[in-house]
Order: sequence, then C-alpha cells, then structure tokens
Amino acid sequence: MMLEGPRITLRPLAEADREAFAAINGDAEVMRHFPARLTRAESDAFQDRIAAHFSEHDFGFWAIEHRATGTLAGLCGLMTIPWQARFTPAVEIGWRLAPGFQRQGIAEEAARLALAAGFGPLRLPEILAFTLAANERSWGLMERLGMAADGTFDHPRLPEGHPMRRHRLYRITRPAWIARALG
Repeated sequence: MMLEGPRITLRPLAEADREAFAAINGDAEVMRHFPARLTRAESDAFQDRIAAHFSEHDFGFWAIEHRATGTLAGLCGLMTIPWQARFTPAVEIGWRLAPGFQRQGIAEEAARLALAAGFGPLRLPEILAFTLAANERSWGLMERLGMAADGTFDHPRLPEGHPMRRHRLYRITRPAWIARALG
C-alpha cells in the first residue's frame, strides 16, 4: 500500500533507505523524546521489524518520501503495540521526521494519510497514540488529528524511576474519525 498526499508519499521502507533511516534514528534532536538514539545496527533491526510487521499485518510504519526532492523525510504509520498495558491489544500511530522536515506540516499530512488508511481500507476500530508530556509538538498533533486524551500510563519497557517512563495516551475511534471527516 502506498499513500499519496499533496507533498509526500507514504511507501514501504526500502533497502536503499537504510543509511538515511539510520541517520534519522541516530539524530539527537529527532530522538530527544526517546530513551536513546539508535545505532546503525539498531536502526537496521528496527527497519527489519517494520518489514516483518507489514508481512504479518499488511500495515506498519511507512517511509515518508518528500516528493519534490525524493528524500526520505521520516516515517509514519500504524503498528500493533507489542507489550501489555491497560489499553492493549491495540494499534498505535506514530511518526518521526528528519530535522530538515520538521515544523512544515509534513507529520500532520502523513498522519492524516495513515489514519485514513487505518479507518478506511484497513477498517481498524480504534487507533491510539502516546508520547511524553514534554513532547508538546507530538501531543499537539494528536489533538489536531481529533484524538482524545485518555490519561497517562507508565511505559512498561522503561524501568521504575526512568524520567521518560510516564506517557500521555490519546485515542480516536473509527466512528469519531468518520464524523470528523464528514465534518
């Protein structure tokens, strides 16, 4: 599945993307709201997990290709949440943009395409998102997308006392998305 927006194409990550993808995942500014930057080996393993998720579920995190330049601008898409929490099993939407593509509305354009795929052809009943309270740009986008806040939770993959353990949770149902789309 490829998704077309006015400025971007969401497409599967390709072998040729590995170096640019690793640069994004290793960038300190991009990863400031994550526990650690990824090494090249960790980024490659992440890309392999994304490919396996696509094979199993027919969706995942797509590459965001900036059409005017053909550049890998980041990733955005839908993934099943692989750990246990009060809201799982569930599908999350997520995004990550290279520094040169931030603050241009590209994450919102990509997220809207991903939600349309999730609630359209994939017919998902609900999509969740989560981030740190300090990541105002991310949760601000969640709210612009029509996602409703649903409290906080402690991320189970981070140890007790970790400064990034507490996350804000957002969700949107298929009926709520359809109602917004029909506006």
